[in-house]
Amino acid sequence: MEMNATSSRGDIEFGLTTGEGQGNRIARKLALRVLPVFMFAYVAAYVDRINVSFAKLQMGHDLGFTDAVFGFGAGTFALGYVVFEVPSNMILQRVGAKRWLTRIILTWAIVSALTTFISTPKQFYVMRYLLGLAEAGLVPGIVYYISQSFPRYHRARTLSAFYAALPLAGLIGSPLSGFIMEYFDGLATLPGWKWMLLVEALPAFGAAILCWRYLEDDVTQSRHHTDVEKEYLASTLAEDRAIAASTNHSEMFTNWLFWTFGLIYFLDVFGIYGYTLWVPTMIHSLGVKGDFLVGLIAALPNAVAVVVMVMVGRNADRSRERRLHTAALLLVAAAGLGFALLWHDDLWLTVAALCVANAGLLSVPPVFWGMPSAVLGPGTAASGIAWISAIGNIGAFFGPYVVGLLRQSSGSFALPVSCMIACLLVGFCLTLMLPKHIVNR
Repeated sequence: MEMNATSSRGDIEFGLTTGEGQGNRIARKLALRVLPVFMFAYVAAYVDRINVSFAKLQMGHDLGFTDAVFGFGAGTFALGYVVFEVPSNMILQRVGAKRWLTRIILTWAIVSALTTFISTPKQFYVMRYLLGLAEAGLVPGIVYYISQSFPRYHRARTLSAFYAALPLAGLIGSPLSGFIMEYFDGLATLPGWKWMLLVEALPAFGAAILCWRYLEDDVTQSRHHTDVEKEYLASTLAEDRAIAASTNHSEMFTNWLFWTFGLIYFLDVFGIYGYTLWVPTMIHSLGVKGDFLVGLIAALPNAVAVVVMVMVGRNADRSRERRLHTAALLLVAAAGLGFALLWHDDLWLTVAALCVANAGLLSVPPVFWGMPSAVLGPGTAASGIAWISAIGNIGAFFGPYVVGLLRQSSGSFALPVSCMIACLLVGFCLTLMLPKHIVNR
């Protein structure tokens, strides 16, 4: 994979001319149109993806699931997701984002609702696998769309705004899940966890309608932009693609940067899902009673993460420094988890530490994705982003599974949290090894 580490004269002059103001205005206009659709879809997706973490509070008792069974089942989502991520992005490139993303949203909404009918571990594994298969390609598809539609020095802040849907999903979904489980429990003879899965599948159908109505495959041909704006986008995006390295698939797989990107993303995703899918149980183990109260407390770290993600994304674009921002966030996440272990006897000190850890974990992806999108050439952007995402999302299987396995064997969260800290510190070291003159361009 060839790397072009030089900057053109036009890049240097870009920030010194009125073109920067025009670029900001056009990027803002585009963001206001597509980001609400993407964010709403991702909120719906992430709520459907992680609401089993709350379902466990009742499901474990109702269905007799052990920690290991739940951890494995929660993680099988990632196995389905990884299998279809790369083919999904390649299909999206052929048929267009509008059609394909709408298909993804509709399919996972149906599967999520059908998960209500599970009664055995095997059924749980199958439905989680199918949910991952249905949702595969959503995030890499959106990342690819943003990388092909926004000028490169607007991508980190755009991705940060999009990824703010992650903590927003937790901020909205945690108390909502707890409320439904506690107050709908027994209604029409259905347990609360089944009501939660049914109710929280509904927004995805609305997201599919919005995606079909408002998304456009090619922003340079959009009827919502003036001729001047379309000309600016066409020329700027063409320049960005020319700066990106031109490569073929065989070169991509033999380049150490590609595998390093995949491993860094894997380590962060391991931490994200190891934390997210177990945090209700963590909070419950600290003596908190009542599903709704657990949900309210679990929402606090996500409120902090929303603010941190937006601030970090803007600063990364402004400073044009992605590598150090990513490394610092991984270190912050590790420190937060470390303090959570140190203060495990105090509920509110532990929650404060989890706020720090969650903000670090969730703020990594939007800044991180600016690095591979700056390196991958136009011929490999779709497949490259999908492959890196696929490698990383294997962590979404191992994270919850390893945490469940280690908790069951040790009887506490100390060992699994220590494992997450170790992964994040390895990610921190690997990120500092990346050549800044390439990944920051």
